[in-house]
This record gives sequence, structure tokens and C-alpha cells, in this order.
Amino acid sequence: MHANICFLFSLACFTVLLNELYVSAIGPQPQSLSLNCGSENSGTDGDGRKWESDVKYITGNHPHARAQYQDSSIVSEVPYMDARIFTSEATYNLPITEKTRYWLRLSFYPSEYSGLDISDSYFSVVAGGVTLLNNFSASITAQALTQAYLIKEYSLAPMNSHILNVTFKPTDKPEAFAFINAIELVPTPDLFGSGTMVGFSDQTFDATDGTLQTMYRLNVAGQYISPTKDSGNLTRTWYNDAPYLFGAATGVNLQSNESFEVRYGELAESVAPPDVYRTARGMGYYKDVNMKFNLTWLFQADANFTYVVRLHFCEFQLTKVNQKVFNIYINNQTSQVDPNAADIIGWTGEKGVPTYKDYAVFVKEREGDEEIRVDLHPSTYSKPEFYDASLNGIEIFKMSDRSNNLAGPNPVLSEMLANHIAKASHKAFKTDNKVVMGTVGGVGALLFAVVCVAVYQRTKRIPGFDSNTSTWLPVYGNSHTVSKSSISGKSSQSSHLSTLAQGLCRHFTLPEMQRATKNFDESNVIGVGGFGKVYKGVIDQATKVAIKRSNPQSEQGVNEFMTEIEMLSKLRHKHLVSLIGFCDEDGEMCLVYDYMALGTMREHLYNTKKPRLGWKQRLEVCIGAARGLHYLHTGANLPKEQVSLADWALHCQKKGIIEDIIDPHIKGKITPECLKKFAETADKCLAESGPERPNMGDVLWNLEFALQLQDNPEGSKHRSQGEGNETSEESIRNRNLEMHRNNLSLGSISEVNEGSEDSGDIFSQIVNPKGR
Repeated sequence: MHANICFLFSLACFTVLLNELYVSAIGPQPQSLSLNCGSENSGTDGDGRKWESDVKYITGNHPHARAQYQDSSIVSEVPYMDARIFTSEATYNLPITEKTRYWLRLSFYPSEYSGLDISDSYFSVVAGGVTLLNNFSASITAQALTQAYLIKEYSLAPMNSHILNVTFKPTDKPEAFAFINAIELVPTPDLFGSGTMVGFSDQTFDATDGTLQTMYRLNVAGQYISPTKDSGNLTRTWYNDAPYLFGAATGVNLQSNESFEVRYGELAESVAPPDVYRTARGMGYYKDVNMKFNLTWLFQADANFTYVVRLHFCEFQLTKVNQKVFNIYINNQTSQVDPNAADIIGWTGEKGVPTYKDYAVFVKEREGDEEIRVDLHPSTYSKPEFYDASLNGIEIFKMSDRSNNLAGPNPVLSEMLANHIAKASHKAFKTDNKVVMGTVGGVGALLFAVVCVAVYQRTKRIPGFDSNTSTWLPVYGNSHTVSKSSISGKSSQSSHLSTLAQGLCRHFTLPEMQRATKNFDESNVIGVGGFGKVYKGVIDQATKVAIKRSNPQSEQGVNEFMTEIEMLSKLRHKHLVSLIGFCDEDGEMCLVYDYMALGTMREHLYNTKKPRLGWKQRLEVCIGAARGLHYLHTGANLPKEQVSLADWALHCQKKGIIEDIIDPHIKGKITPECLKKFAETADKCLAESGPERPNMGDVLWNLEFALQLQDNPEGSKHRSQGEGNETSEESIRNRNLEMHRNNLSLGSISEVNEGSEDSGDIFSQIVNPKGR
């Protein structure tokens, strides 16, 4: 008995000793690091993740600052509201484990910091000998991408060192400085390998020992996946793919049933979380329509770099080989095509097993080509059961070049956004000058008296004012939102709005609000909420709107007012009420929305005066609400080409791919001549300067000519060749004159020509050369 006890004790000691030897052999396990830069204390973000101060990891004494304004898109103060400021070169020394790959994430919130002009911030960042950023402006980048904050993510190659040096260095520009809000360091498994270059079957790429930058990570047809829901504790963020879809046809969203189980098998779960493989984007259910278009995504890219395009696949509907086979093209080059087209079941062997494919493409420095285009199209080579294609996820990584550089140029602002920012800056400059001039000298009292008289005279002329009522004064005289002295009379609150928000919605004056609501007549009140009363109003003589007028005694104040403008001005969706504009003047705050003429859902459910809703209608209302919420949850940001439909169409016109945005249901039914004429006419109508745009008469002629080209393109060519000096456009103009003559009973064309040398005089009622 005693011998057995001694034996068991010896065995236990031996086991503990072996375990200690094993742990010593493999070394310490890599640890994650999350730094809230500029903060003296640790904190927790909205997702429950803990962040520690950066003080002990940085060399030297560098100041910190706190942002003066928290954007509505930032749900937690940690880690964005504090920043570490560098006016000279500075280095973080971060502990790492040798021969381990890491995610390095740098977060920037280019807001206003006390005593600093964020537009002066230009700097470089070097980590582990690789240049990550050079002459980087977080302010310009955020404006161009229409984002409040930025997260730059890099996959650092394994190193033979225990310390990672991350160096920030301001440029040589006057007043230049660097800043950083947060740094994350997350150990990762080996996620990268080698493969074939797209377009060069004899060339390969190897990312095993390279440093890469994450450019895009998309959960195709799925929702936003937060860092806390990522797989493998890698804290990656996955975004919806909708903003990057290109063309008129965007396919259909596919989703697995609740009982569907993702079986990773030999694939590491850290490659992508299960939610990525539970949704997919397909082409649709109609074979004939699917064969007429590509499922396309378009991404902006920096030139002279090689990119790894990773496509994620998982079949959750079909079960057999050759049921769905499709070709893959990247930048119009064959990546996975016949006779080796993509067949997900053929790759994985069964339903529910995920896989991914890596393709590398080099982006050349050529105007118009600095982008990555991914196309899927059904294959007919093997006569599959369905003509369809599908994709679950997309990741795009930029590889460092031979000089260990990943830095690209700052993005260029779109012409529309640049013009707006310039105008806003000029307006702010003029306002500041007025304020300075107004406070200099002893004429303050005189100016105040003049302004009072002017306001009095102006309000007497405002329609809708009762002659017996007094001149306009804010109802809430004790309002904490009443602005301090300002020559323009506008509240200083709107100056805190981003230039983008001010550009996306209209800025109404107080008299406009008074006219719209008949001086805020109580008979126009249609509702009361936490913000204040809601009035029905009319703007621009005919447009009905809903106007929310602030009540400063409510719980909602200036911050909520600005937050609502910042947030809602960026949202445009069929199932969301649109914010048209705002008024922020003389202590009054108003928000102007679309007017919902049919009333609220509550009224239709409980008010017997409203028509009762049937079940189908109620279900359609729920679906509409879900679509609006889905849009909010999955993100409303668009790449700069698609922020405006007009900009998007112009982009396609200049690229020579205007046919890609045609509705697939009518694709192939428009004659090239007609489409060309129509696109040229639309292009001219969108000219920046008014004099460069055609008058409506010319637009009418061009559209009618396009119709003729659609009806008889060949006939138009023959007429053009056989009519000598008279072009086909001129002949059509003559025929259209005849048409308008008949409509207006003006007599024959010959009579017209005899009566006037210039037909424009007679048809001035049709064609106004000044009409724009």
C-alpha cells in the first residue's frame, strides 16, 4: 500500500515536471496589447474591451490632448477622445513574442484638439522597419472617406525580436504634428501563404514572410460583425459589402437557416467567423437575366502595389458538384475560369464546409486604373444545373513593396466635396473677420441699434405675420442655446457641425421657418416629442415638411441637436424619414424633415378615423422598417464614386463603362447610338458651371434625337450620309419643329421660315435659351 502511494506521488511529480519543461520549451504565450493613447488611466470601451494607458510604453515626455467634440458615430469615449501628441519624433516600445505574426491597428480621430489645428497634422509611421504611413493626413483621409475616425490595420511579419518599435515623426511642414488615439497589438496564426499572380500564370506571390495592410474586409450580404464577435480572438471588424457593389444589378441576399452549422474541418476557424459563411450574395433565380450581367464589386487602390484578394466561399443550399459553376475575374483578367471555373461543392466536397481562395493582382499607375474590380459570372462550359454565382466574404490586403513600404498618398477629395469645404472655410473666414471688426472701436451700441431696426423692418414684410402681433422674439427667452453676440445673428452651435453635414442638408433661416409655419401657429402643430413641438409647414411654395422646433427646457439640448444633424444628414433610404435641413439662428433650433402625409403607424392602428390596415399592409410596413434598420446596422457609407448617383454615372461615363449601370432587365435592348447620345446629354447637364450646361431646348432636341436613334439607328446613319451638309440631328430638329408646330397650330414650316429668319424667335415659348 505504501509502495503504491509512493509510486503515484512520484508519477504526479514527474508529470508536473514534464509540463513545466514543455511550457519552458515553447516560451511565453503571445499576449494582446490595447493602448488608450493620451490617457493617464485605463478604461473600457462600449464593447467591454479593456484599454490601458500608453505612458509606460513611450520614450520621452509628450503632451496629451482631449477632443473637443465627440462625433455621433463614436459610441464610446474610450479610446477615441484622448490623443497623444507628437511635435517631434517619438517611439513606442511594445513587447512581442519572437517569430509571431501580429495585427497592428492604429486608430485616429481627426477632431479639434485644444491649441491645435488638425489640418496641420502630417506625419509618418514606421513599425519594425516597414514604412506604414508617409506624409499622412488623417483629416484629409477622413474627409475623403466621409468617416469620423480611421483604423489602419497591418499584419506584421514575424520578427526575431522581443520588442516592436513604432515610430511617429511629423513632417517638416510648419506647425506639423503627429497624433494617435489608440494602438492595438494582437498575435495571429499564420494566415497568409503563396499563390499565382492574376494575369501572369508563370509568376507567383509569397506573403508568408511579408507585411500587409488590410484594405477591405467584408461580410458579403451579411451584417456588421464587431471585434468581440470575431473568431480566434483576433478582434477583426467585418463590414457589409453593399457600398462596394457596382452596376445596376446587385444580386440577391442569401441566408442559411438557423440550424445550419459551419464545419471548418481542416480550415482554421480563425480564418473567418461562422457568420461570414452563413450569408452570401447570389445573382438571382432567372437564368436569362443572370447571363446578362456580372456580380461586381469595385474598390479603390493605391498604384504600384501588389494586392492579395481573398474570396470566402461556403455552400449552404446546394449539395452536388456541377449544380452552380461560375467564372471569377479580377480587374478583367481571368482568375478562375473555364475549364477550371469555380465550383464550391467541387472544392469542399460537401455542403456547410467553408473555404477561401487567394488571388494576387498588381495595380499599375495609370489614370483610371487605380482600382480593384471583382466580377463573378455564370459558366456554361460544363452545363451546370443553375446559371448562378455566389460569394460569402471578401478581404483585400496590400503587400509591402521591395523597399519595405506600405504608404500610399493621401486620397484626393471629390470635386464636389472640395468645393463645399472651400466655400465653408471662406464663409467662416468672412464671419470671423466680421466678428473682429464688430468688436473693435466704440460702435457696438450703434451696430446693435441698426440691427434691431433692420430686423424690425424685415419682420414687418414677412408674409404670414399678423399686424397686431409683436415682432419676432424667441418664445424661450431663457434658453441656454441663445447665441452670444454675432454679427450674422446665427448661433455658434452650427459651426461645430462637420463640413460634410452642412453640405448634405439645407441651412434654413429663421424667417423661412416662420413663413413655413405661419409664425409657428398652434393650428399647425402635428405632434409633441422630447425635442419640442412638431409643426406642419410648407417651403418653396409647395413642398410640405415637418418642422421640429426645440424646447430648451426638454432633456434634449445642443449636443443632441448637432448629433441628429450629423447622423441623419448622411442617411438616405426609402424607408427612413429624410432630414432636409436645419435652422440654428437667434436662439432657435429647428429640424426640417420629409412630411409623412398618411400619419403615424399608431394612428392607423388605434385611430378609428384612419383606414384600418390589413394584414398584408402591416407585414409590408414591418418589412419596410426592417429594411431601414438593416441599412442603419450594416452601414451607410459609400465609396466616393457612389456617394452621389450623378458622380457615379459620370465616373462610369469617363471610364467608358456606362453600360455597366444599365438595369439588367433592359440590358442589350438599348442601341449603342441611343445610349451614347443620352449619356452625352446627361454629362453636359451635370457641368459644374451654369454657362457650360445646355438650355432645356437643347436637352429636349438631344433626347428626341436619342429616341430616333433607338427606333431606327441604321436609318439615322443613312440619312446622315445622304443628306449632304444637313446632319441627322438637324433633320430631326426640323421634324420636331413640325411636331411642335402641329401641337401649337402655328402653321406650316414654310410659313414659319418665311416669316422669320430665326426660328428661335418664333419658338421662344418652347426654347428659352436662359432656362437651365
